[in-house]
Amino acid sequence: MVLKIFFPSCCASAESGILIGRWISEQNSAVILAVAHFPFIPVQVKQYVSDVQRVAKVDVSVLGSWSNSKQEKEESLSEFLEDLGIIFSHEPWIQISKEGDSKFWNCSTLQKHSNNSKEEEIILVYYDQRKVMLSHLHPPLDTATSTDQQTADASRLSAIFDTVAKSKVLFMTDRYDDGPIKLTHWQSDGVEASIIVELMKQASVPVCMLLTFLLSLISGLCRSRVLKFWPLSFLWSKLSTCEQLGHRLQHLQVISSNKKAQNQTQLMRKANIFVSLLIDVALGMLLMSWLYRKNRIGHLADTLIPVADRVAEELQDLLQWLMGAPAGLKMNRALDQVLGRFFLYHIHLWISYIHLMSPFIEMILWYVGLSACLGLTVALCILSDIIALLTFHIYCFYVYGARLYCLKIYGLSSLWRLFRGKKWNVLRQRVDSCSYDLDQLFIGTLLFTILLFLLPTTALYYLVFTLLRLLVVIVQGLIHLLVDLIDSLPLYSIVLRLCRSYRLAAGVKFRVLEQQDGKPLRLLMQINPLSYGGVVQTYRLPTYSCYPKDSWTSLCKKLFLGELIYPWKHKGEKQD
Repeated sequence: MVLKIFFPSCCASAESGILIGRWISEQNSAVILAVAHFPFIPVQVKQYVSDVQRVAKVDVSVLGSWSNSKQEKEESLSEFLEDLGIIFSHEPWIQISKEGDSKFWNCSTLQKHSNNSKEEEIILVYYDQRKVMLSHLHPPLDTATSTDQQTADASRLSAIFDTVAKSKVLFMTDRYDDGPIKLTHWQSDGVEASIIVELMKQASVPVCMLLTFLLSLISGLCRSRVLKFWPLSFLWSKLSTCEQLGHRLQHLQVISSNKKAQNQTQLMRKANIFVSLLIDVALGMLLMSWLYRKNRIGHLADTLIPVADRVAEELQDLLQWLMGAPAGLKMNRALDQVLGRFFLYHIHLWISYIHLMSPFIEMILWYVGLSACLGLTVALCILSDIIALLTFHIYCFYVYGARLYCLKIYGLSSLWRLFRGKKWNVLRQRVDSCSYDLDQLFIGTLLFTILLFLLPTTALYYLVFTLLRLLVVIVQGLIHLLVDLIDSLPLYSIVLRLCRSYRLAAGVKFRVLEQQDGKPLRLLMQINPLSYGGVVQTYRLPTYSCYPKDSWTSLCKKLFLGELIYPWKHKGEKQD
């Protein structure tokens, strides 16, 4: 049977002593955590190990002895190390010795209560204790395609990583402590810490308390009865700016929460939200400084009115073209003139509304530009809402055309069932047979003929205004894709993967160092970092995603039947 010993590379030059670690019987493996140097009192070592077990919740024990002699190995030291196995009574008792500057170490085991006389094959695996301590091993992302062997290997590695991570209390003592036991581990030369980080931790406590108080006031205001009345509740649920502000308010509540993160996933989520907020606000401040420099807001306000007039003129030309013979098509002239004049009147109202608001546009844009200090995403959501308001007449045209087209489509389908002796059963939601008299068939024929010959004119108006509406929705969709990208991208995790890839471990790989007959096989364990795609998939932040997630088939069906395509979700729709 193969015995695997995971030995920290930082202890390779440690003085002689005993090996403290964890024995994993299921894997027949030993994870060495530290080396306790001579001299020591065995009773104090046992008490120290029991204290570590109680605090770390890890079955830590004395696993064996470690000998590092630059001269020839003395027989008295060898006998003393063997006698330590009787005092600490661990089965098996591991003996590792390093002679001089030799690359090959002597490893052996003592099993006094075992009848197996065959010597075990030993594999010595070196690992970087600092990297394993600070890293987080991720399970396989695609659990559906992973085999049982891969799952078992992941569980074995997880036991080793968890052993090192949970033994944090063992690494809090260094050689400068006055305790009775001197240890060698990855922090034995001094506990790794940063004065700036510690000062920021102390300063963050009152800041989080103040932020929590302010957020509680804002949350109470948002839950007040005033916002539950119909106009305000409708605007709060439909405007993307309000949705984004509520989404960022939830992020601030997560960051300022006094609850400590229970695991690595919650800690990374908080860090990703914090970095996302910082970058969002920084980009918003840059945008605000650009807008208020060189009177760009005034130039933008002066450009907005001519652009609106130009769009209105193009729509008028388009309607004049539809009221004639568009592309040589023969339209119903009476219906064509009624629809054209109806839409022209709406454009006239829209132009009057824009010119009425023109003296206040620069002031409105000036105050809207201040919202960029809340973040670039808030500014983009305001831009999306402004586009929705500026193209409201196009939305009205689309609704009028879609309702009229939908009415004719459903009317034709109902009358077509009449010709076949069928009718739609509303109670049972199915098509049943039905007998009609002569008067019903005659009236149905007349109505079917009228609707059929009026359908091309209505369909043409519906097609044109649907294309215009889809153009506006695509522009708003691109803006919301950018907002979702800023909201959901785990920037902290990506930067951590770029700078310290070992912190996000997907697995390990072993490299053979040296191999010699009669000596244990020496391997070096290296951490395989998580791929960038895996980082985004694992730590991607959730978004509010106000747009409905319709399939292409459902979207084409709605367009063909004339059903309205709303740029927001309904309460009855399920979201992923």
